[in-house]
Amino acid sequence: MRDPGLFADGQGLYLRIDQTGSRRWVFIYYRLKKRREMGLGSAEVVKLAQARQAAEEARAALKAGADPITARRAAMAPAADHTFSGVASDLLDELEKGWRSPKQRPQWEASLKQHAPALWSADVSAIDTEAVLSALRPIWTKSPETATRIRARIERVLDAAKARGLREGENPARWRGHLDNLLSRTRRKKGHHAAMPYGDVPDFLKALATRDSISAEALRFLIFTVARSGEIRGATWEEIQGDIWVIPAERMKAEREHRVPLSPGAMAVLESVSPVLRQGLIFPGAKGLLSDMALAMVMRKLDVNDATPHGFRSAFKDWAMDCTNFPDEVSEEALAHVVGSAVRRAYRRGEAIEKRRALMEAWSAFCLGQRGSVVAFRA
Repeated sequence: MRDPGLFADGQGLYLRIDQTGSRRWVFIYYRLKKRREMGLGSAEVVKLAQARQAAEEARAALKAGADPITARRAAMAPAADHTFSGVASDLLDELEKGWRSPKQRPQWEASLKQHAPALWSADVSAIDTEAVLSALRPIWTKSPETATRIRARIERVLDAAKARGLREGENPARWRGHLDNLLSRTRRKKGHHAAMPYGDVPDFLKALATRDSISAEALRFLIFTVARSGEIRGATWEEIQGDIWVIPAERMKAEREHRVPLSPGAMAVLESVSPVLRQGLIFPGAKGLLSDMALAMVMRKLDVNDATPHGFRSAFKDWAMDCTNFPDEVSEEALAHVVGSAVRRAYRRGEAIEKRRALMEAWSAFCLGQRGSVVAFRA
């Protein structure tokens, strides 16, 4: 049998011979009024008995109401990864789509691998309360903030596993009504970044002026604007609108646009950059953004080991409260803290920028050693 064509064996099984002479087994059936052809393999490899067996299995699938081709694809598909690490990876694939920082995923994975290694390789269906407690107890009182974060991440992964049908029952990492009956309540320390006393800032700026680097200029700009390190490192020339720095919402912690009146000190930093270089990042690193440690390293090189770049925000706040008559809400707004209701913030937006401008100019004068009286707007 060499002529091209379709030759029936019976009950839907056929031998198909192509124009090239190649021969293959096919199973032909109708489903939802459509003709379908299912390949069963080359006749050179698949013997007649094997082809008949495959056709019998296809007929059984049809009788059960399934499509034989779809059923075969499902059977050949790789099985879902039931390990905690596999479910976590799939979950993170989705979560990172909404994260702003590329560092969040590695932090998630590293924390779970370090503090819950036994869970990381376990089948999610086998993880019980004791397994969760074994991961949490060594760090629960020693590092309460880390432990709380790890518990929440374990709970999130196990919730995802249950939603996918990979486990049943209650979540053994749930706190309320479960682990709160088995673990002590942690006292989370309120974090504060080490701050330089505001009285030392003017002398520090003088020392900083001896450093000739982009990181040093970025730190100067941070001090004058009291912005966060990430906002400084990601600042672009396109965000500078005259003497106002407009930071878009997507770069702000509170996810709302922040406008920074640029004081003489801040403007001096910008004006020190050659006009031909005023494009893209204001403070570029060797490979894009400056690293998050770049500003801290400048301080260390100046022998400042007991304060952080973020701490200048605290120094500014202390100075504003101790040395000026500006209303508290003005310094809070300068720090991009959310103050009052949305309606109140919208109402104040126009007048607040000028009050903040006066405050930032007074801060600049103080930092530059231009001592004198501070005139504050009244509320």
